[in-house]
Amino acid sequence: MTRRRQDPNVCGVTAAIAVIDGKWKTTLLWLLESGPHRPAELCRRLPGLTEKVLTEALREMETDGLVHREVYDVLPPKTVYSLTPFGRELAEALAPLSDWGHRRLEKLAETQATRSAS
Repeated sequence: MTRRRQDPNVCGVTAAIAVIDGKWKTTLLWLLESGPHRPAELCRRLPGLTEKVLTEALREMETDGLVHREVYDVLPPKTVYSLTPFGRELAEALAPLSDWGHRRLEKLAETQATRSAS
């Protein structure tokens, strides 16, 4: 697990980015928005994500208060991850950033198409 600095004087955007830093966390946040998922489901939905990296990301997200881990006392053991209210709040806050990112990608595609046509 990575250790992040807990500095109260850091910029709020920097603090938010520290929580979602990494290749998979925003995608996991997006998937968990639709409801609780078991780890195997998440791995199946994200080709290229290893079980080890998934576990590390989910544990970090749990430590940051974004994800709730529910372990059921059954055989075989069953674990389910879901977003906490704090995690849902972050997902909502990221929605406008996601919209901006999609607009940027469209703009880049238009620019590339214009260059290709020239």
